[in-house]
Amino acid sequence: MTNVSTDLNAERRRRELHLAADDVTDLLVIGGGITGVGVALDAAARGLSVTLIEAHDLAFGTSRFSSKLVHGGLRYLATGDVATARESAHERHLLMTTIAPHLIRPLGQLLPFSPGVTLQQRAAGALGMAMGDALRMRAKTPRSVLPAPHVVSARVARRLAPALDPHGLRGGMLSYDGQLVDDAKLVVTIARTAAGLGARILTRVRARELRGDGASVEDTLTGERFELRARSVVHATGVWAGGLDASITVRPSRGTHIVLDARDLGSPTAALTIPHEGSISRYVFALPQQLGRVIVGLTDEDAPGAIPDVAEPTETEIAFLLASLNRVIDAPIHRDQVRGAFAGLRPLVDSGSASSADVSRRHLVTTADAGFVTVLGGKLTTYRRMAEDAVDRAVQVSRIDAPPSRTASLTLVRDPQPVDDSAEAGISPARIVFAVQSEGAMTADDVLDRRTRIGLVEHDRERARHDVETTVAQTLADLG
Repeated sequence: MTNVSTDLNAERRRRELHLAADDVTDLLVIGGGITGVGVALDAAARGLSVTLIEAHDLAFGTSRFSSKLVHGGLRYLATGDVATARESAHERHLLMTTIAPHLIRPLGQLLPFSPGVTLQQRAAGALGMAMGDALRMRAKTPRSVLPAPHVVSARVARRLAPALDPHGLRGGMLSYDGQLVDDAKLVVTIARTAAGLGARILTRVRARELRGDGASVEDTLTGERFELRARSVVHATGVWAGGLDASITVRPSRGTHIVLDARDLGSPTAALTIPHEGSISRYVFALPQQLGRVIVGLTDEDAPGAIPDVAEPTETEIAFLLASLNRVIDAPIHRDQVRGAFAGLRPLVDSGSASSADVSRRHLVTTADAGFVTVLGGKLTTYRRMAEDAVDRAVQVSRIDAPPSRTASLTLVRDPQPVDDSAEAGISPARIVFAVQSEGAMTADDVLDRRTRIGLVEHDRERARHDVETTVAQTLADLG
């Protein structure tokens, strides 16, 4: 097995792009989101030669717009989808104990027993948390990683979430789940790990046409078009899958979050879990984040029509999230306190359900008539299993002799030194240099939006932009 540098940068991209154009690779992966990089890592870890292409930047699409939870599937239990919940709990266990413990921390999630939460919702939530803990035990995740759920008093609830309205508060149910430091960081780290095993990770390369033995592609930086040849191809473009595989019908679902100052909510240390009015299976979460923020989300709305590069939240969705949060807190949060908002499009497989909320989160692996494999659906927590299934199908279809997946026991690369993302509105020069030299960033937007999350708040983005642009340009020049 090849072991090379894990650094991703513009110089390596130039070199490996030329090599990829001349070679026949074992596996060509289309798409640089969580599923695509997962496929690249799975194949590279089996000893296959791998080339991944991404039209934009790593984590450009849905993968950076999640709730940043590595969760055990409480929602799926509530809807009776035990298989998905069991798979989620198993994959969460692997991520938190073996694959990426350095990128995930346990996060307390508090279901408040407030007047705005009905007795039925309290009972259903408590039962779901208990069932979720049973799945944790089945997955063999230790209590030291995820503590047991338990009832807390009103005083403890207010200490964890100081913004809670004390009037009528009867405590709450506290459970624990996994929280990523950052979802885009996970994508980049998986890509770097794959690169360390010899995978070629090529951003700014767009697939124009797919075949079972390769693709017609375009270097979006130069406009040059050429062919990439491969023994097998996996198509993992998520919500854009229909553009390259006409047999796939994607039903995009928009998930919106709003960004608040943590201080406006008393700087909570646990997430609030707030049931939708009239529902025992759908929730809004208020999740503490880095940079002194809290994100509140998320929605689940059908998003028909043309698929944009970046989805936009609607004012209706923002109002819904504020109303849901304000049902349980003392001092309402107003629209002018919303510091930012973002939306991602879930790549759901159309099953004919009336509502996108009812569409299964199970993933689909299928072989197109042209001979390439498409992987679609699923969710961030189960990316590894999706990737394993996709590579299994690809090597079977192409009759490639390959060993079984080994990613369940493979730890992702760690940064050589900790990077500080704690400052509220600035990025250190060292952090910018690392993003360009080692994480594949090529523009200021890559740094602001996907190597850090400064860009989630427009005011912070504009304040940091000049320094980031200057340092990115200098670092790229130094790389040659």
